[in-house]
Amino acid sequence: MASITIVIPFYQKQTGVLQRALRSISQQTFQDFDVLIVDDASPLPADNELQSLSSEQRARIKVIRQVNGGPGGARNTGLDNVPAGTRFVAFLDSDDEWAPDHLGNAFEALTRHDADCYWDSIEGGDEFSYHFGIAELGKSPGNVRLSEKPSVIEIPDIASVMLQDWSFLHMSCMVIGRPLFEKIRFEPTLRLAAEDILFFCDCILAAKRVILCENTGALRGEGVNIFHSIDNDSPQFLRQQFNTWTALNTLEQRFSRRPQDVAAIRQYKNRARRQALWSQARQVKQRQMPQFGLLAKWALRDPAILQSAMRLAVGKLAP
Repeated sequence: MASITIVIPFYQKQTGVLQRALRSISQQTFQDFDVLIVDDASPLPADNELQSLSSEQRARIKVIRQVNGGPGGARNTGLDNVPAGTRFVAFLDSDDEWAPDHLGNAFEALTRHDADCYWDSIEGGDEFSYHFGIAELGKSPGNVRLSEKPSVIEIPDIASVMLQDWSFLHMSCMVIGRPLFEKIRFEPTLRLAAEDILFFCDCILAAKRVILCENTGALRGEGVNIFHSIDNDSPQFLRQQFNTWTALNTLEQRFSRRPQDVAAIRQYKNRARRQALWSQARQVKQRQMPQFGLLAKWALRDPAILQSAMRLAVGKLAP
């Protein structure tokens, strides 16, 4: 059995996207891996993207087909099918690529430092700046440098550091050990927002040790992801903000005994409320009907959004 199983959720309309990801896998300096591709009812079937591979490359790949469940649901299916002998799981989005040393650096760091949760950095241009590089996180107080090559650090209370700055990392840079992938799963109903953040925090809270590598492990790809075309005026925007609030509400429960983290989470919950209400106000201004059904569902779970709505209305009516 391979030491690392690579889990790739697949839903694409563009040819060649998955081929680029698989090419970056085949070029890894660490070769003790197998690959699980979960075809999430993709408009372009995953099998079409594998036809150009050699028989040796295909032998390492298993394709699982399922009814569309979103990226979290697809990753859960992958985790449920990891072979018994696998030590670590590495995630790769189908439209991203890995730097050649990603798996090698991860395996070396995890085994040397007896850790079970790892991230390195991603590169992808200014439009991808909401994902922080490890070097940026490394500026936080108290971090410990574990090695120079690869450049590995450890940050005490990394979950709090990420929550304070909302400086979350990227799924394609994450590798986890068996104690985590056997029990932790994504919340698939939170598609469009924050299911990865909730998974990150659950892994961090359960991990015996979290380590970070400043080296670039992944390159942002070119595929069309689930966030494509979702802006403040999109019909999906309210759902995205509601899912964000739901994830944050779950995080608040996870961190209930950590007042500083709860305060940060509540700030982000307020921001989700405001952004949601502003989007609905713009719809009214454009003579479109607000999404009353989802707003009512939100208000039932979160009466504070009614107070936010009243403050927004007062602000709009004030001279």
